[in-house]
Amino acid sequence: MELAYYSDYAVRLVNTEEPARNKDSLTTVEAVRELFGAASQMSRRATDADVTRFRSVRGRLRAVFTAADEGDQTTAVDLLNSLLLEFPVSPQISGHDYLDEEGRPRWHMHLADHPSNATAGYAAIAAMGLAFHLTEFGADRLGLCQAPPCRNAYLDTSTNRSRRYCSDRCATRANVAAYRARKRQEALDALAAERSDSTGLTAEKSQESTTPADR
Repeated sequence: MELAYYSDYAVRLVNTEEPARNKDSLTTVEAVRELFGAASQMSRRATDADVTRFRSVRGRLRAVFTAADEGDQTTAVDLLNSLLLEFPVSPQISGHDYLDEEGRPRWHMHLADHPSNATAGYAAIAAMGLAFHLTEFGADRLGLCQAPPCRNAYLDTSTNRSRRYCSDRCATRANVAAYRARKRQEALDALAAERSDSTGLTAEKSQESTTPADR
């Protein structure tokens, strides 16, 4: 499994909550197991107790994304390092499950965890995956969606570091909102200009109607 794949574990966990909408999909042990994927053996070890533990790790991972999104790279790294220390993994070379056309193993790095519970296992690979992504591409590649009220986490993989939204849907919604806002402002500016011209004409007529004696 590619190391870059593991970084998505962090994104998936963070995005189980939408704070601005007061929504949380991480409420059952089934939801915890879905985060691992159906093929994961670790998911079978999940219990009701992992729901609370997963939420705690989720908050800490969101704090990493928030710090990075705000440009505080040092804090983002410090927070991530604390997770790495608490949930360590052992990198191993793997490949027996992936064979090339000639039947030879496709060797790659795999993160082997030795957790005491499902949360520790998930947190370990999520933190390590995020750490690899951060050190490979930069802390500014970790972001939170800029389309209110969404604040979903995302990993910017664009060539010019231009990503600002978690999905095409949010990008479209933000662009439509910005377009409508511009149109409203243009209408207000036109109305203000019209009123200004009207006021100026009224003042001129008032002066013209004033007699020399009155002046």
